[in-house]
Order: sequence, then C-alpha cells, then structure tokens
Amino acid sequence: MNITINEELRSFIDPLTANEYAALERSLLAEGCRDALVLWNDVLIDGHNRYEICQKHHIEFKTVQNATFATLDDVMLWMIDNHLARRSVSDYQRGVLALRKKDIVAARVAQKETTQEAPDAPRVPESPPWNTREDVAKAARVSSNTISQIERIQKAATPQLVEAVRSGTISINAAANVASLPESVQIAAVAGGRKELQQAARQVREQKASSRPPKEPAADAETELRAQVATLRGKVDALSAENQALKERLAALGDSGE
Repeated sequence: MNITINEELRSFIDPLTANEYAALERSLLAEGCRDALVLWNDVLIDGHNRYEICQKHHIEFKTVQNATFATLDDVMLWMIDNHLARRSVSDYQRGVLALRKKDIVAARVAQKETTQEAPDAPRVPESPPWNTREDVAKAARVSSNTISQIERIQKAATPQLVEAVRSGTISINAAANVASLPESVQIAAVAGGRKELQQAARQVREQKASSRPPKEPAADAETELRAQVATLRGKVDALSAENQALKERLAALGDSGE
C-alpha cells in the first residue's frame, strides 16, 4: 500500500507528548490498530502516530478513503474540526487550532472576493462569517479572553515558553504575561521551572497593576456615599440634641434640690 506523508499536514497538529506516545504504543501492541487510518487519495490525513507505530512493530491496520476534499485547505479544516471535537485536546491546543481555522477561512474569503472582482467571473456564495474572536472562542470552547491570551503567546512567546504552556507547565494566563518579557528573560524563566515561571508572571501582573491610573469612584457610588454621610450626620445631630436635653434636665433637677 502506497501511503504518502505530507509534512505540512503532519506538523499541522501538535505532536503527542512522550507519555501520550508511549501509552498509544502500548495500546496498539496489546489490542492492535482498531481504528482505520484516513486517507485522501494516497495522503495520510488522520492517524500519523498510529501509522508510525504500526510500521515500527509490523502491526496490521486498515485504511478508509475520504474523497470529499477539493483542496489541501479542505483537509486542514477537516483535521482542525476533527481534533477540536476530541476531549483529550487541551484548552491551549484547541485555541491554537481555532485560530488556524480563522486564518484559513479568512484567506479563502479574501481569495473569493478577488476572484469575484474579475469581469465575467461567476458569483461565489459567501461563506458564513467565522472571523470574530467570539467565533474562535466558541469553536475552541474557551473564553474570548483566553483566545486573546493565546494570540499574545503566538506573537511574542519563545519556542521554550510555547512548549511550557503546551505541556501544562504554565497556565495560558501566566504564559501570556511572561510572553511580554524579553526573549532572554523568557528562556531563563522556563529553564528555572514552574516556580520561576509563576514568579515572572506575578511580577508582570504587579507591574501592570502599579502602572494603571487609580480609578475614580463611579458617579452612582459617589452619590450613595454622600447620602450615607448625610444620614450619619443627621443621626449625630439628633444624638447631640438628645444629649444636650439630658444635660439641661439634670441641671434643672440640681437647681430644684430634688
């Protein structure tokens, strides 16, 4: 059987960790390859790790064709949706995949618009919008804020920091903060381990907090405070008047000799 490995597709999905790969290898050796590998013509599009392990240990496997794709982009979108549906994929990996889908969809929309500008070009129906942060967050099953943090990581994080967040050594939120530091500091923090990364993230958060201008109280809150002060002043005045009346009464009693 002639199976072609497309390196772009193979690297499109984050590789398994050493522990995940070892667990898959043990499963295949014990139970065989129960799930068929998916091919697009002769190109492998799902099951790269299983194929590699089966080749290594001469384990039999089955294949199934998916001939519904017209382009490599179609394959990539299918791979993304396929992995987004898996429960074992981390929040960070789902966010990265959803952002990749956003880029592919945006490029396809731009290409369609260019094609439709040409005279006599057939009108291509527009695809549903899939370019907002909310769309991406919904597909990844994370918050819009998490998607923003992943975007910051992708733009500024060193490969060492990306690997740290991908492996779960540091949270997405903390990694987004560390990514704002110079590359040399990021690398040193990763080398220092989890505690060093957490300390670096905390320092960035504290620095951001100290640089923010103090918030002015909201108008409603200020009005409420003024009302409370006025009420307290009224109570104080009433107590003062009552106290003065008692003093005068005591003085009167003293003068009458009672």
